[in-house]
Amino acid sequence: MRIGIAGIAGRMGRLLAEEVTRHAELSGGTERPEAAHAAPAGAKLFSDIAALAAASDAVLDFSHASAAAAHAAALARAGVAFVLGTTGLAPADEAALAEAGRRIPLVRSPNFSAGVNLMLALAERMAAALPAETYDAEVMEMHHRQKVDAPSGTALGLGRAVAKGRGVALADVMESGRHGHTGARKPGAIGFAALRGGQVVGEHTLIFAAADEQIVLAHRAYDRRAFAAGAVRAALWTAGRAPGLYSMMDVLGMR
Repeated sequence: MRIGIAGIAGRMGRLLAEEVTRHAELSGGTERPEAAHAAPAGAKLFSDIAALAAASDAVLDFSHASAAAAHAAALARAGVAFVLGTTGLAPADEAALAEAGRRIPLVRSPNFSAGVNLMLALAERMAAALPAETYDAEVMEMHHRQKVDAPSGTALGLGRAVAKGRGVALADVMESGRHGHTGARKPGAIGFAALRGGQVVGEHTLIFAAADEQIVLAHRAYDRRAFAAGAVRAALWTAGRAPGLYSMMDVLGMR
């Protein structure tokens, strides 16, 4: 299988390239001219996503939210599978992904590690079992100082899992960035706290707090390679797959 990488000279791009070469053929990648010097040695560089698509069976993209819609459209036109790990997407980007998913297999996940996806599945089941009026749900995450979106995509994924388990929409119960005189906590709310500092790869904690007990699910990532390995696994999984919007849950057989 030929796998290409959007943004191959970036920190995640280089890790993805290493993982691809262990399991498949690296077709190359795209990168801005000023960053091309940082691309993996020997990797073929393409001028744009359409040129990369012509040489690939699947493309991995952890680059930037602003490129997601255009990349999805280009890969859909080329009939090339898309694995997207970018977070912080706007509603218009989400619509573009849905449209592309009608033509190609598109795997999109806020986190590609197996541990986090197991945590998402547990979060939904626990939320369904623990009454919202009794168990307050709080999501806390911490990442490196360079991260530009908050809460993280994984934190929002945990929130959506809790909301789904409770049969509500996250947008209706989400509380983020509390500050000042906020008043008492609203029953059924799902709270978020985002911390930034140093070079933390990713830490996520989900708390169910009741008057008489507290249940905590936590995941800590020590190396971004866990995300890269999961993304390559997802790309390999798309081979022969029907068009559709998929997640890492599908890849891991957890649906």
